This record gives sequence, C-alpha cells and structure tokens, in this order.
Amino acid sequence: MARGQQASEELTEVLNQLWLLDTNRQKPGTDYIISLQGKAGYVAHGSNYARDRARAPLFAYVNEDKLKSIETYAHFINLLDNYEMSTGVSETVTSEELKENKLFIDAILETDVMKCAHKYLVGKGQSPSDPAQFKRQLYDIWFSLYHRDRRGGEDSSGFEHVFVGETKYGREIMGLHNWVQFYLQEKHGHVDYKGYKARGNKNTPDEDDHVLNLQFSWKGLVKPVGGSFIGVSPEFEVALFTIIFLMSTEKMTSVVVKVDEYMLELVVYRHGGSIGTSFPKLLSSNNRDL
Repeated sequence: MARGQQASEELTEVLNQLWLLDTNRQKPGTDYIISLQGKAGYVAHGSNYARDRARAPLFAYVNEDKLKSIETYAHFINLLDNYEMSTGVSETVTSEELKENKLFIDAILETDVMKCAHKYLVGKGQSPSDPAQFKRQLYDIWFSLYHRDRRGGEDSSGFEHVFVGETKYGREIMGLHNWVQFYLQEKHGHVDYKGYKARGNKNTPDEDDHVLNLQFSWKGLVKPVGGSFIGVSPEFEVALFTIIFLMSTEKMTSVVVKVDEYMLELVVYRHGGSIGTSFPKLLSSNNRDL
C-alpha cells in the first residue's frame, strides 16, 4: 500500500467489522462530552506559541468510573505512567511494568475486536494462528523498546509514542494520539487544548464525531495538529493499526478508507519490526469535507 492509496474492498470490510465489534466504544454525550470551541490557527514550524481558540478543556466530562470498570481500559490506564517523556532517556522496564504490558495484551485478546483482527491476519498469512505466538507478535510490534534518539539507549516503543506521547530534544511533541491519555493529561493540567483543525471555513466537526484533528500544547510544547480517535476502545486502535502495519512492508503506509461515516487517512510508520507511529487523519464526516 502506497501513500494515500485507497483501501481495498477487503480491507475496508474488515476495518468496518472492527468498528461494529467495538462494544467498548464510549458514547458521546453520555459517557463523555467534548467542547470543540474555536478553529485553531497556524503555528510556525519550530514555534511553541499557538493562539488559544479554546478557553475551556476539550473534555467537559468523562465517566471515569465506567472506563475503569472495563478491563481493557483499566489495564490500558495502568500503562500510561510507565514511560520517560523525553527521547534520549533510556526506558527501564520493571517486572511490574512487564506484567502490566502482558495483562493489557491478554485483556484485549479476549475481545471480539482483536479476535476478528487475528482471524483476518491469519487468513492473510501475516500472523501465527497460535494465540501465544500472536501475543508475542503483538508485544514486539507495540512494546519492544528501540532507539528513537541516537543520543540515548532504548528510549521508545510503539505504544509509548502512539498512546502516551513523548518529546524530541525537549522542543517538539511526538505522538500522543490517544483520547484517554489526552483527557487524563488535560485533567491534570499538562495539556491545553487550543482548538480543532479543519480545512476550509464552512464546515466544522461535530461534537459526536469519533475522529478529530486538533491542536494542543503539552507541558509547554505545542503540537500544531494531531489526529486522534475519540471514544474508541484501546483494543480497536491496536487492532486497526496492527492490521495496517502487517499488511505493508513500506516504511510509511498511508491508506484512505471509509470507516462508518468517516473518510479517514490511516498513517503508519514502521521502525524495524515495531510501530514507529500511527494515527488517523479525518478527511470528511457524513459527507462534510473537513
């Protein structure tokens, strides 16, 4: 799959199956409420100043008790404090953290979402049918440590980059594409939402959209634009991006696909046998060109 290539009918079908099977997806307006506010402006490359077009947080409400009562979310949340923020600082994985990683993988493999992804990947000859071997494959893709910054040791992983976020040379935000982490960082005063990003001036995203392009600052650094699913389960994101990763050998894969009402560009960069980064870009929703 090359850059911006339209997804095949088969790939489109399986990604939509994952969407339908995601029973742990949270319901906008009920399980959480977001406040989109203003459209974010341009941020110059390398600048850490962004005009704030959103005085209030993005998340006005999240039912944390419900999240923590769902096994996959509970294990996911336990992983978010296991990482060094800055690249160039070697990660140290304790035995407790190793156990938490494995508990998370065990939990998501019990879901219909991951069972569907596994079946598809086995059928395509990309994953072993044995559950224990598939678990090892997932671990290597998401949790194996690698060098992202040559100044340090093994300082990064796919999970850290995509779901937790990290900084480069203390000057640039990388990753942080997960809504639960965004909410928790916002709640603790580390994230400042600056507004949504959209092409053109006529159309704006809806507050019940499950995919957003947004601008924010994190611990004083600005991310000019980042794409994120909103409300979806961690198993859905792992399943979706694992499929895109394994179905291509390119360093960068970009596939355009319609999932539910959303026309998305799904982007995955590989770092050897692991994910370097992965994120969605919202192109349109309900035929609204964003």
